[in-house]
Amino acid sequence: MTHDNHQPREKLCTLAEAIERFVPDGASVAMGLQLESMIPFAAGHEIIRQRKRDLTLVGPISDILFDQLIGAGCARKIVAAWVGNVMMGSAYNFRRALEEGIPHPVEMVDHTNFTVALALHAAALGVPFLPTYTAIGSDLFARNEGLVEFEAPYTRETMTAVRAIAPDVAILQAQRADTEGNAHVWGNLGAAPDAARAARSVIVVAEEIVSSKVIASDPNRTVIPGFLVSAVVEAPFGAHPSPVQGYYNRDNNYYREYHRGTKTRQDFEAWLDHWVLGVGDRQGYLDLLGAERADSLKVRKHAYAARTDFGH
Repeated sequence: MTHDNHQPREKLCTLAEAIERFVPDGASVAMGLQLESMIPFAAGHEIIRQRKRDLTLVGPISDILFDQLIGAGCARKIVAAWVGNVMMGSAYNFRRALEEGIPHPVEMVDHTNFTVALALHAAALGVPFLPTYTAIGSDLFARNEGLVEFEAPYTRETMTAVRAIAPDVAILQAQRADTEGNAHVWGNLGAAPDAARAARSVIVVAEEIVSSKVIASDPNRTVIPGFLVSAVVEAPFGAHPSPVQGYYNRDNNYYREYHRGTKTRQDFEAWLDHWVLGVGDRQGYLDLLGAERADSLKVRKHAYAARTDFGH
C-alpha cells in the first residue's frame, strides 16, 4: 500500500493539526480497530468539531464513536460489522439515520468482524482480495458487493472472496510513541496492525510521547512502525470512555449516561453541545470530565510483563 509521501518533517503535532491535514471531506477513515478497547474518541470528537463531511467510516465494532459521528452529520457511509452501544444496546443516531434519514441518510455496508479484518489484511498485503470459508450461506452477499462467492482453483470448493479495503486514513490509539511515530501497543490489537499497513495515511494518538530509546528497548512491541505514520499526537485519556490497557479502565457509567442522554435527536444535540462542541479541545473535555472521575479509572492493580533480555 502506498502511504502519504508528503509528510511534514516533524510528525509530532496537535490533534487539530493532524485531523485538518489528513482527514479531508469525503475520506474513508478506519477507526475503532481494537474492538471495545482503545477507540480513538479524542480524534473522533476533533473530526466533529472541524465539521468534516461525507466520510466513510470503516471498523469492526465501533461502539458509540461511529454513532456520535453519524449524529454529528460527518458520515455518509458505514462499513462495519456492528454499530451500537456495546454495553447498553442500540445506537440511536445510527438507527435514526438508517430508518429516518436524520440528520441525513447514510449507506450501510454490512460485514462481519472477520471479513472486515480480512479486507484490511488484503490491502495490507497489497492483494485485491482474500479467500475464506466464512459467510457462505448468509445474506451478507446481498448487502455487500465486496463479498463474492467463487469456485476455488485446485479444490473447486465454494469460497468467499473478500475485497480489500484500503482506507484513506487509519486513526490508531497507542499506549506510547516517539516523535517519529514508532508506537508501542499491547493488549487487544484487533485489526490495528493491518489497518496501519492498509491505509494511505496513519495518525497515531498516543497516551504519552516517550524517547526513541524507550521504543528501541522493546522492538517487538512496536506494532506500528514510524515509517508508516503521517502524524503522531500526544493525548492522555484520548480513548476515554473506552479502556487503554495499563493506563485506565472502561468508564461504564459514561456508556450508561450516553444511552440515556441520546434517545431523541434533541437529547443528542444537547449531549453533543455539552461534551464535544462546547469544549475547545481534548483538555477541555477532560476538564469537564473532572480529575476525580479520571483518576477513578486509572489502573489500580498493575500486571507487568516479565523482563526481556535483548542482549547478544
